[in-house]
Amino acid sequence: MSADNLKAMFFVECEELLEALAEGLVSMESGEADNETLHAIFRAVHSIKGTAGAFGFDTLVTFTHHYETVLDLIRSDQLAVDADLMRVLLRSSDILADLVELARSDDPGRPDAMDQVLTQLIELSGANNDTPAAGAGGAAEPAEDLSFEPLAFEPLELADGPEDGALKYHVRFEPGADFFRNGHDFARLIQELERIGQVNCVVDPSGLPELSEFKSSACYLAWDIEIETEATEAEILDAFMFLEEFCKIKEVPQNPPLPELPEADQEVPEAAAAPAPKSEPTPEPAKPEPKVAAAPVEQKAPAKAPESGAKAQAAGASAPKQPMLRVDPERVDRLINTVGELIINQAVISQRIVEGGFDTNSDLMSDLDDFQHLAREIQEGVMAIRAQPVKPLFQRMQRIVRETVEALGKDVQLVTEGENTEVDKTLVERLADPLTHMIRNAVDHGIERKEVRTESGKTERGTIRLSAAHRSGHVQIEISDDGAGVNRPKVFEKAVENGLVPADAKLTDNEIDNLLFMPGFSTAAAVTNLSGRGVGMDVVKTAISALGGRVAIASSPGKGTTFTISMPLTLAVMDGMVVHICGETMVVPLASIVETIRPDQKDIKSIGRDGRLLFIRGMYVPIIQLSEMLGLAGLGDDSSGTVYVLVRSEADDLVALAVDDISDQRQVVIKSLEGNYGAIPGISAATILGDGRVALIIDTEAILAQVRRTGTEAA
Repeated sequence: MSADNLKAMFFVECEELLEALAEGLVSMESGEADNETLHAIFRAVHSIKGTAGAFGFDTLVTFTHHYETVLDLIRSDQLAVDADLMRVLLRSSDILADLVELARSDDPGRPDAMDQVLTQLIELSGANNDTPAAGAGGAAEPAEDLSFEPLAFEPLELADGPEDGALKYHVRFEPGADFFRNGHDFARLIQELERIGQVNCVVDPSGLPELSEFKSSACYLAWDIEIETEATEAEILDAFMFLEEFCKIKEVPQNPPLPELPEADQEVPEAAAAPAPKSEPTPEPAKPEPKVAAAPVEQKAPAKAPESGAKAQAAGASAPKQPMLRVDPERVDRLINTVGELIINQAVISQRIVEGGFDTNSDLMSDLDDFQHLAREIQEGVMAIRAQPVKPLFQRMQRIVRETVEALGKDVQLVTEGENTEVDKTLVERLADPLTHMIRNAVDHGIERKEVRTESGKTERGTIRLSAAHRSGHVQIEISDDGAGVNRPKVFEKAVENGLVPADAKLTDNEIDNLLFMPGFSTAAAVTNLSGRGVGMDVVKTAISALGGRVAIASSPGKGTTFTISMPLTLAVMDGMVVHICGETMVVPLASIVETIRPDQKDIKSIGRDGRLLFIRGMYVPIIQLSEMLGLAGLGDDSSGTVYVLVRSEADDLVALAVDDISDQRQVVIKSLEGNYGAIPGISAATILGDGRVALIIDTEAILAQVRRTGTEAA
C-alpha cells in the first residue's frame, strides 16, 4: 500500500477517533462519564499521537503528547475534573481537530489558539520538560543525558493452564528502535491488554548495546507476552492496531508456553534473544548482565462483555468489531447514477408495455411489477450505502456553541437528540453552514444573559436543543432555545425601516416571524464577528431550499424559539406526482402535497378583480394558476374539470395549485438543470419519464415566493 493510501486511512481513522473523543468529553461534561469513558478518551488522543509521529506530523505529536498527559493524570485521579478543566479539555479537542485538518491539507501552520491552550495543558500536567521531539512543532528535543531510574522487575509465577472457557495466547513483541521516539509506551499497551484478560510478560534485553552506544530515546528491548482470555485473536491484535509500522508482531498461537525464566545471574539463551537492529551484539566480560524477569503486571480477571450500541462505543469496550468496508465516494456516486438509469429504464419498459396494449393481469405485467419492486429495493440499498448519521455534524455544533459562548460571555449548553438519524452524506456536508448560522443566531439573539434570565425566573444557563428524526420519508431537524423568543415589535419596526413592508401593514405573528428570512434583514445594533453584517437568516433559507427542503419558525415571547428544517433523505431520487399543464408534463414533489381534489364549481369563489379561492372543509384556500406562473397559456376562467393540488408552504399555509390533470405517482430520478442549462424560476430540477421525455420538477416554495413578491394572492 502506498504512503498516500496509508495517510488517507490515517485521516479516516482520525475522524472516528475525534468523534469518540467528542462523545466522551460530552459525557464528562454532563457528569455521566465512567472509567471506561476516560480510557476511551485517552486512547483516542494516544492513537492519533502514535500514528501522527509515523507521518512526521510533529506539531500534532507535540500537542497530543501534552493532551494525553493531562488525560492520564485525570485517569489516575491526580487531577480533579471541574468546570475550568473541562473548558481546557474541550478547547484542546477543538485544537486537535484543527491540527488534523491542517495535516490533511499539508499546511504547516498552527491554529491561532494553540499556544494558549498548550500552555494551559503544560501548566496542568507540570511537564514542561516532558516533551517529545517536535521538529517543526517548535518543542525542544529532549537531551540524551537525562538521568533515570531503571525499572525493577519482579518475576511472576505463570499459570499452569487457562481457566475454564479461556484460552492462552502468546505474542512475541519486537519493537523497532524508533518505538519510543514515535510516542508509544509499552506500559500503556499492557494496560490495553489487561482490559481483555490476565497478562504475564517477560522482557528480553538481549538487544541492549554497549553503554557507550546507548541512547535513551531508542528502544532495544523485546517482550514475550502471555494473555489468558476469552477474547479472540482479532481482539488481541486490535490492541496493536497502530503499532504495525514500528515493530514486528509474531503470530498468536494458542496455549504455547512462555520461555523459561532464567535465574538472575544466568545468561539469556541465544534462542530467546531478539535480533539486534543493526549488528550482532558483542558480549564482553565487563558488560553488566541484566536480570530477566516478568514485568510487574497486576492480575485481573477477563473483562466482561460490554454493552452494545452507543454506550459501548463511548466506553471504548473491546467488543468484537463489525467488519467495515471503505469505498471511494466516487465509486458510490457512479453506482447511484447507474441505479438511477435503471429506474428510468424500468419506466421506459413500463411505458412501452402499456402502449403495447397488454392486459393488466397478464404474466408480463406481473413480471414488470416484480422488476419495479426489485429496482426500488436496489435503489434504497444503494442510497443506504451513502447514508451516514448526523452525529459528526451535531458534534461540530458543540464546538460552535463553545466558541460563541466564549465570544459573548454567556452560559449556554447544547443538548442533542437523534444523533444516529441517517441522512445522505451530501446533505450532511451541505447542512454544516446553515446549522452553524442558526446555532450562532440562537446563542447571540435567542439566549438572554444570566442576569436577565434570573430576573425572569429562568436558570442562569440557557439551553439550545438540536434534534433530528425521520418523518414520513423526510429528515426533520429542529433547533430550539429557551430564550426570550422573537421580539416581534422590534422585528416589524426594523422591517419598516428597511423598506421591506409598509408601515401600515397588518401582519400576523407568523408573518412577522417569517420576516427574519427576508434578504438583508438583521436586528443587530452593531457589526460583530457573529452578526450585524446584513446577512441574516435568508442565507439559511436559501441553502435549505437549494437542498430541496424548507425551514419554518415558531416562537413564543419569553419562552423561546424553534426552527424546523424538513429535508429529503437524498438528493438523487424523489417521489413525485406527474401532472399535466397546458400540454406540458411536470412533476410536483410528493412531500409538499397534502391532498388532491376535483371540486364542484360552487366551491370556487371569486375575490377581487381576478383572484379565486377554493372552499374546502369550512376554510378558503388561495388558488395559484400554475400555467400563468410558468408562462404557459392560461386555462381561462372556466375551471370545470380542473384538478387542484393542495400544498403546504414553509409558513404552514395551504395553497391550491391548478393543473389540467394528474396521471401518475412515481419515483423519479433528479437531474440538475443549473449545471446543464441554468436556473429557471419556479423549477428546481428535471427528470426523464418512461416515454423518454424530459419533465420539469416544480419548486413549490419558489412559486409561492414569486406570488408574494408580485403581490398576487390568487391567479
